[in-house]
Amino acid sequence: MKVALVGATGLVGSKMLQILEERDFPISVLLPVASKRSIGKRVSFKGTPYAIISAEEAINQAPEIALFSAGGAISKDLAEKFAAKGTYVIDNSSAWRMVEGVPLVIPEVNPEALNKNKKIIANPNCSTIQMLVALKPLHQAYGIKRVVISTYQSVTGTGVAAVTQMMDERAGKQGEKAYPHKIDMNVLPHIDVFMENGSTKEEEKMVNETKKMLDPTLEVTATCVRIPTMGGHSEAINVEFKNSYDLTEAIELLEKATGIVVQNNVNQNEYPMPLTAHDKDAVFVGRIRRDTTVKNGLNLWVVSDNLRKGAATNAVQIAELLVANNWV
Repeated sequence: MKVALVGATGLVGSKMLQILEERDFPISVLLPVASKRSIGKRVSFKGTPYAIISAEEAINQAPEIALFSAGGAISKDLAEKFAAKGTYVIDNSSAWRMVEGVPLVIPEVNPEALNKNKKIIANPNCSTIQMLVALKPLHQAYGIKRVVISTYQSVTGTGVAAVTQMMDERAGKQGEKAYPHKIDMNVLPHIDVFMENGSTKEEEKMVNETKKMLDPTLEVTATCVRIPTMGGHSEAINVEFKNSYDLTEAIELLEKATGIVVQNNVNQNEYPMPLTAHDKDAVFVGRIRRDTTVKNGLNLWVVSDNLRKGAATNAVQIAELLVANNWV
């Protein structure tokens, strides 16, 4: 099987390589693609060096699968060219997520959205992925009416430049800025660009993607915040159900759900944290408690590694579904 990796040298692209290797994805030919200035450089996969090639060369080889993590503009430019060759494109940018007819997929949430004839598949936003993995079993059981989310998102979600900015600031060094303000010892209620309605694009992504994947009738509101951490994104989620629920039963549903690890023993100071979620694929859920201010309300604290389940792992899991379905 030929697999192209577009954006092979970036944070998420490098993580995709790692996860493809960890999960022993059946690759016979790897086609790493990056910018023109990276052509000829090498990446390592299963101990073998592979030279970076151009997108045109990768397209001409008609790979079965192309994993994209190179930004929306490149996805818009190249995805259809790969798809025209019969390649399944799994895109990690926001370029295709809300395009009608393009599957937006989390394997634990809506694998049925995949369609053999839909060659472009969108990987959801990192914050949406971890939230919906946690909410899906609860929605199935009790029916969610409204969700209020506040996120606490790692600088790794912005990329290498943001990590460099934070570490430079921590060391007292001057350098390039990924953010309009200092990030170390600070929090920024500003992720992506501001929209005319006062929300950021990141907040709108969470709202729109949730409706597309889980339920178009849901009432969803989000506030997304960047914090000076690495290792994963955290979310405080307040849920209002349509139906009554039993707290013990709700916790048991989460414990039994695929992809979730419940850490909810507050007497032992056990709850999810980016530090302990780092480099793991699970979605960690804790601080599970009833919200007594609203009928059928529930509070959750959800943490996941945004580079793994929030991006690379979810994309590789989609590729695994294509293999399991015998579509490639």
